[in-house]
Amino acid sequence: MNIFSDYHMHPQGHRLQPYGRALLEPWSDAARKKGIREFAITDHDRYHAGVDFDSFREWRDRNEDLTIRMGIELDNDPQNSEVGLAWVQRNWEKLDFVLGSVHFLGDWPFDRAGEDVGFSRRPIEEIYREYADALRKLVERGWIDCLAHLDLIKIFGFRPKAGFLGYFEEVLLLARERDLALEISTAGWRKPVGEAYPDEEIIRRAREMGIPITLASDAHSPFQIGEDYERLSLLLKRLGIGEVALFEGHKRKIVPLAAAERL
Repeated sequence: MNIFSDYHMHPQGHRLQPYGRALLEPWSDAARKKGIREFAITDHDRYHAGVDFDSFREWRDRNEDLTIRMGIELDNDPQNSEVGLAWVQRNWEKLDFVLGSVHFLGDWPFDRAGEDVGFSRRPIEEIYREYADALRKLVERGWIDCLAHLDLIKIFGFRPKAGFLGYFEEVLLLARERDLALEISTAGWRKPVGEAYPDEEIIRRAREMGIPITLASDAHSPFQIGEDYERLSLLLKRLGIGEVALFEGHKRKIVPLAAAERL
């Protein structure tokens, strides 16, 4: 299976860096080497000050053999999310793709290194319910095209003993109602949980609902572009997924992976 797209990348990493040739060119070079022919850059909205649309267009035009989309990851950061949302609203027409994600429960950045201790402070079921509620609020707020790493809350391997899917059922229903896509991300394979996002049970349920799928590595360096795509290919085959969602100007098209050689 030829997986040719990666719709979750962070050229800025986790710090504010201005867009320019020095920052962006290594990403197109690495994508080309990995056989990734269409990708979206999706830096966190808290670093939007580094996003320069003119620099992006110049970079895209220098790499005409690749399809490069302009995106952003909009999350629920309690300090920055309202400013980030306002930036997305102002620049909606300049963006191709907006990911939505939950990285905070209140002021707790639960997925950061060293934050696993927080999972022992209250029942895991309560944490999952709060996480699912935060996801619903994110979807209801709008201004997103796709949900990123839907079950990120499992990052350190903590999960309820029973009824895992039940925490995400309402979120999936709401995503279908809002016509959102769902990301399958290889990033979980390099995290303590050691499995892709989201859980296979969630993916199967999303497919039953007709929710389209994007593919992603959540790369924070060029070396992570397309990481673990061999394992992803096996996962897609096992789940019977043979098509991928692509975006341009927030308009979605579905492309069979079998057609990748003709793109």
